[in-house]
Amino acid sequence: MTLAGNVISAPDGVRGLDTTERINSTIAAALWEHGYRFCVRYVRRDQPHASALNPAEANTLLRSGLGLMLVQYVESDSAWSPSAAKGSANGSVAASEAEKLGFPSGVTIWCDLEGVAVGTPRQVVVDYCNRWYKAVNGAGYVPGLYVGYHAGLTATQLYKQLRFAHYWGAYNLNADQFPAVRGVQMKQSKHQPADAVPGVKLDFQVDRISADKLGGRPTLLAPDGWPELA
Repeated sequence: MTLAGNVISAPDGVRGLDTTERINSTIAAALWEHGYRFCVRYVRRDQPHASALNPAEANTLLRSGLGLMLVQYVESDSAWSPSAAKGSANGSVAASEAEKLGFPSGVTIWCDLEGVAVGTPRQVVVDYCNRWYKAVNGAGYVPGLYVGYHAGLTATQLYKQLRFAHYWGAYNLNADQFPAVRGVQMKQSKHQPADAVPGVKLDFQVDRISADKLGGRPTLLAPDGWPELA
């Protein structure tokens, strides 16, 4: 069954969050009241993951007024070795999980690129990313790249050698590390005390959407009437 909602290009200035933790209806409602308008939730990689998004949670988030995007768990945030084969396999799983959840085509799914092992050849990283892109794009979704600490590519390489057109900058990614020419269209910031929601215990980071230098924005699945920024 396809999730109810509309696939849209997210407007500038909208604030959301990303989390590896499950969100129930009470928390979702509190997030909305605190000004959050979308959520980026995780799908598995090679093995099932207990905290991955499931259909019930996806419906809960949408009913609470929150837009949705997906990101895939990274193998390691400190040291892992990519390969072209892993790129194809992981991208295929990400797309398959989106389909099982009921996400319609056109929604952005993010590839988490961080923690690449020191000394990994640049071309290996490029091959991983471009194979991941091909699998997700071929399934009808919009591939995006989360660029985190030690992504293994320079700003120029991120722009010129990858097929991606949608980039999300990690909280610890400096401006000079943004993909050249294009930049990022979503920026993560580390959770600060003012970002916390009263009465809610949830480990999350804050994300804000802003068109990149070429006018690009991510797409998300939005409930009717979203985002109602009154």
